[in-house]
Amino acid sequence: MSLKTVLRASGAAALCAIASAATAQDTTITIATVNNGDMIRMQGYTDLFTEQTGIAVEWVTLEENVLRQRVTTDITTNGGQFDIMTIGMYETPIWGANGWLVPLDGLSDEYDVDDLLPAMRAGLSHDGTLYAAPFYGESSMIMYRTDLMEAAGLEMPDAPTWQFIREAAAAMDDPENGVNGVCLRGKPGWGEGGAFITVTGNSFGARWFDEDWNAQFDQPEWAEALNFYVNLMNDYGPDGYENNGFNENLSLFQQGLCGMWIDATVAASFVTNPEESEVADSVGFALAPNSEGVERRSNWLWAWALAIPAGTQQADAALQFIEWATSREYIALVAENEGWANVPPGARTSLYETPEYQDVPFAQMTLDSILAADPTNPTVDPVPYVGIQFVAIPEFAGIATEVSQEFAAAYAGQQTVEEALERAQDITNEAMEAAGYR
Repeated sequence: MSLKTVLRASGAAALCAIASAATAQDTTITIATVNNGDMIRMQGYTDLFTEQTGIAVEWVTLEENVLRQRVTTDITTNGGQFDIMTIGMYETPIWGANGWLVPLDGLSDEYDVDDLLPAMRAGLSHDGTLYAAPFYGESSMIMYRTDLMEAAGLEMPDAPTWQFIREAAAAMDDPENGVNGVCLRGKPGWGEGGAFITVTGNSFGARWFDEDWNAQFDQPEWAEALNFYVNLMNDYGPDGYENNGFNENLSLFQQGLCGMWIDATVAASFVTNPEESEVADSVGFALAPNSEGVERRSNWLWAWALAIPAGTQQADAALQFIEWATSREYIALVAENEGWANVPPGARTSLYETPEYQDVPFAQMTLDSILAADPTNPTVDPVPYVGIQFVAIPEFAGIATEVSQEFAAAYAGQQTVEEALERAQDITNEAMEAAGYR
């Protein structure tokens, strides 16, 4: 019997168990989620969940920055608008420690919490308690046009440097045909352009803070990183890149307008899907780059995960949905209907042990990228924080959003790199002093 058949059978059994456990019919839960492709796909399957359990689902689907604002406001005010929130590794441990989330200690034995990739489980826990379940996990990597790389006479290394990325971007850039050598995030927001420039800084030897919580934007590593990024994008990136985040660059790459794109590993299924991507048959993958001589790469660690706010009145129904949507059985459901390349990646060990998934061209590079990410050791020099593309303190979201706005102004030519770094230094130190870190 194949693994798919086993999962399908166990999935039916699990849903029957869920249905028998439902305490009331005609219950409705409201879920806030991000407008990423895998989340949109999940919405298409929720009628099956409702048919089995009698629990209806209402979706509030938002752009990433707006989602973060809405769920943060709701959780901190105990607003009760949502029964499930889509959050990540930054929010989950902090909110769990504050008592703002319902612990997920009621998941069934069949769910198999131990099957979650250790990096994902650890990042979504506080003091050993799981507070959110990963719908998918990701790192970041390079996606590139193999046809353009070959035409340029270059070969992408498995582990390239930023210096090679610039060389390749120059060779693949084709303004006459609208092809940009490279597409990267510049959009303001701590989790949008802010996340990308933070990991870029890591790969040039920069860090947000020294061990005494002093901001480090006045150090030469940040000047080197930000100048490199601005020059690269001004020379070979799309116009208006300061407004581009994940979804904007995904669209550009799918239309064949990017030679390279460095972003979330979860994008791989969308750029290789021939129904969505014009370049699906000519996409290669490599590890996110480092700068020459620097032992840190510009890859991050993240999970979009489902959590239950403490203010909900539908905790039992919410837990049933989370168990369904983040289970092995859901993965098998998507695989059966849409193929293994389109299942939510990066969350479960068993997925990477599945022979059918091992044949997916980006599966191993995704796993390698996730395993290479170390949030406890994100930078070359010592730091007092945990996190790769974020700093795991409550104040970070506000500080980094402001800093990303200053950087975006530099991308747009509204101020110099030096001015942006000076403003970032002042913003960060003032906020940290007000919060009592310094």
